[in-house]
Amino acid sequence: MSKDKTTATKSTKTAQESYKIVKRMYSKAREAVNEGAPVAWVMVASIAEEMLYAMDVVPVYTENYGAVCAAKKGAGPLLEAAEADGFSNVICGYVRTGLGHAAKRKELGMIPPDAPEGGMADPTMLIGSSAGCDPRFKWYQAMGRYMDVPYFTFEVLMPPNNVDPDKVREFYVPYQVQELKRLKAFLEKTLGRKMDEDKLMAAVVTAEQTRTMWWRCYEIRRSVPCPMPTEDMLSCVVPGMFHPSDPESINFYKGLYDELEERVRNHIGVVPEERYRLIWGGGLPPWHSMNLFNHFEDQGAVCVIETCYCQFEPFEDAHKYNDPLERLARWYYHRFTTKQKKALQGPGHPRVQRLLDWIDEYQADGLVMHGSISCRATTVGQMYFENVLRDYVRIPTLFMESDIVDDRDYSELQTKAKIDAFIETMETHKRKPR
Repeated sequence: MSKDKTTATKSTKTAQESYKIVKRMYSKAREAVNEGAPVAWVMVASIAEEMLYAMDVVPVYTENYGAVCAAKKGAGPLLEAAEADGFSNVICGYVRTGLGHAAKRKELGMIPPDAPEGGMADPTMLIGSSAGCDPRFKWYQAMGRYMDVPYFTFEVLMPPNNVDPDKVREFYVPYQVQELKRLKAFLEKTLGRKMDEDKLMAAVVTAEQTRTMWWRCYEIRRSVPCPMPTEDMLSCVVPGMFHPSDPESINFYKGLYDELEERVRNHIGVVPEERYRLIWGGGLPPWHSMNLFNHFEDQGAVCVIETCYCQFEPFEDAHKYNDPLERLARWYYHRFTTKQKKALQGPGHPRVQRLLDWIDEYQADGLVMHGSISCRATTVGQMYFENVLRDYVRIPTLFMESDIVDDRDYSELQTKAKIDAFIETMETHKRKPR
């Protein structure tokens, strides 16, 4: 690994300031523990944010902590601690970081003093789900080796890609509502108090407003030149993903949108001359080496949109539902089926349909796919998606390999050489007569 700076240089002022929110998130959790307030370790995309907010539970997103440790070059000792306890080195890097943190916490009798950002505060409870990937059911179950706190997990479902989402909606949504009721009952039992329904509904509505404002920031990135690159947006996902019910999150995205609007109005792009517009089309980023985005930009190539941690189109029908749990369930169903109906008439897979739409909407010249050794959920299928895309559009694609957290086998030189060759391919492709 190079000893040079490995974080990305940000283009927007909002992204440059966003890490303060991350630091505050971890310090706030430690303060909560000191004050006797409840803290939950929780996983992203678990539809739990609004209910935790309504119950005044401070969340700690353990996947985010894996990314923080990777970016701070502090993941190594935690990965090794997990592996020393028998966890395979191909298990998700986020999972191994979390397990390693818990293992060292138990061994030392205190949060590891060298843990990045002061470490994760001790949890009152663990809340996992099935959303997104397979390690989620087992991750917090395995935490039982190191801590004795209430643990809850539940199903977060999405329909198969080959069914009409309109025809199965009324099977999936009621089931999801029942699962959310189980989560609500767990929270009430663990905390010994009832959930305030009015406060929950207010949290749901505020979260919808946050996501709508966040979505507008994606839309304005279609401008040429692009006012905000992928590495900046990946720094700005924290309020929307982890604190959507906090009114300050709406203000964060209003501020970001205003900055992007001003940049568009004054034709300020990410680089002086935007020669190639890229889609980060598959895989989570290598948090340990985000400076690779700047290497693209040094050659005039900008990632203008990304599939990872991307916000989805707003749920326009939300106002029709007065029950907060049903509203949450319907929003989540909407989130994962927005492209499905259209995909059934075309490529057959919603992820491919999304890429096809983006290639047109964002005027993309190339795709970047990142295969992560320890993230099967976002790596498996990348070759298939690229093959299906070829039936509809010819666009150069770069496949890179590394990991989301673990940099022990990462080669910066090799990665940069691949990027350089890809830029040459795109240049040749652009010169071909259409």
